[in-house]
Amino acid sequence: MKSSSALLFASTILLSSPVAAAGPNVVASIKPVHSLVASIMQGVGEPALIVEGAASPHTYNMKPSNAAALQAAKVVFWVGPGLEAFLDKPLDALSGGAKVVELSEVPGLEKLKFREGGAFEAHDHGHEGHEGEAGHGEEGHKHTEGEAEHDHAAAPEAAAAHDHDHAHEGHDHDHDGFDMHLWLDPQNAKAMAAAIEKTLAEADPDNAATYKANLDKLGERLDALDKSLVETVAPVKDKPFIVFHDAYQYFEHRYQVRVAGSITVSPEVLPGAERLSQIHAKIKELGATCVFAEPQFEPKLINVVIEGTPAKSGTLDPEAATLDAGPDLYFQLMEGIGTSLKTCLTSAS
Repeated sequence: MKSSSALLFASTILLSSPVAAAGPNVVASIKPVHSLVASIMQGVGEPALIVEGAASPHTYNMKPSNAAALQAAKVVFWVGPGLEAFLDKPLDALSGGAKVVELSEVPGLEKLKFREGGAFEAHDHGHEGHEGEAGHGEEGHKHTEGEAEHDHAAAPEAAAAHDHDHAHEGHDHDHDGFDMHLWLDPQNAKAMAAAIEKTLAEADPDNAATYKANLDKLGERLDALDKSLVETVAPVKDKPFIVFHDAYQYFEHRYQVRVAGSITVSPEVLPGAERLSQIHAKIKELGATCVFAEPQFEPKLINVVIEGTPAKSGTLDPEAATLDAGPDLYFQLMEGIGTSLKTCLTSAS
């Protein structure tokens, strides 16, 4: 009798407790986007993720499970074809009636022009270069793999990755060479989160109040993160360093750190011997104290360019390859970049 009474009591509690309505099927392209979407959806459901584990959107190949997720989706969030080019055609072919949201096009973003040159240290940290001006000195306008200096007309493969005409839901636009690593500024993450919340509330009005409450909490966390990162990098922000590829412009601009150049312009194209020699010379010339690898790409290149220099090596992870997906990933990603910079640049002093 006691067990029956307990079961009846538990059933009554469950029936009387408020239960959130089941959320829609939502898909996010990459881990940083997935983290923001997961934060907004907490208490409602979990979004599916396309680029899992240590995979990179720059080199990703679609799986059958990814296609199935897209086919079942009601909402799909991605940055855009300038980053996840592999998703361009599948979205048109597989997403059916899904609402596809290109986060590089949402209101409130600060966009920076894509920097074609790998060695771009001749610049300051003012506001030039935003919404249509390169603003990074003469080297910022040239692609310098090897000796040749050429523009997009001479490098159609580079242009295809960054100047991509695309149509979704009748909306034609040209990305016009914007750097697509937009999430590496928490204020851009806030703009993305606002668009994510608005889209989910429209697609799932039964849970609109939950989405709004989660957005408010996320905004507070992002503001606190922003303030914390300012303090983290303040002691080393004037020390020059080299990155594997030019993915950090938004972090650089937001926190005034001194990225002096990149080993390669695009991670899809590994640098040749001459390019590595150029970077080696640049490290000596600038006194760059750290050269940062990325988890997805060949670390041996870093050892080549720092050989014979006092520079140390470190690792930065702009796409969260080493982190577990979820609401906290975005914060771990950004804090990890700040901490890695501070640790390497301090130890190399």
